[in-house]
Amino acid sequence: MSPQVWQREIALLTRDHPWDSVMAERCFGQAVSYLITAMEKYGQHLGLGCGPLIDIAVHGFILDTVNYREFCARHFNGGFLEHTPEIEFKYDGSVMKTAHVIENNGFAVDWPLWERDGAKCTPCFPGSDCH
Repeated sequence: MSPQVWQREIALLTRDHPWDSVMAERCFGQAVSYLITAMEKYGQHLGLGCGPLIDIAVHGFILDTVNYREFCARHFNGGFLEHTPEIEFKYDGSVMKTAHVIENNGFAVDWPLWERDGAKCTPCFPGSDCH
């Protein structure tokens, strides 16, 4: 991702949420790691899902459709990673499991961000390859 796109996403997050640039950078960095991992693990039915905090950054990126589409094309072999949220949250430990999968995929995990929602939930559809 270019520095211009990165800065744009941080600016959008700080515009739309009560975050400073440090928090926006942390959450967006984890969102990018999560999305790339979801793309690379697609089809393995791992039930990956982030918690509500990191999901804010994921949703912010999805809403910037041109940049999200280009990101998907670059990291998902020209494809597009769909977002299929579940209506009900699931409380099955998948948030922390996802953090470990991301770490095992070679990314640094910002553990306090994941642990904040770790015992709570993820809005991803159970058994899906969504994000």
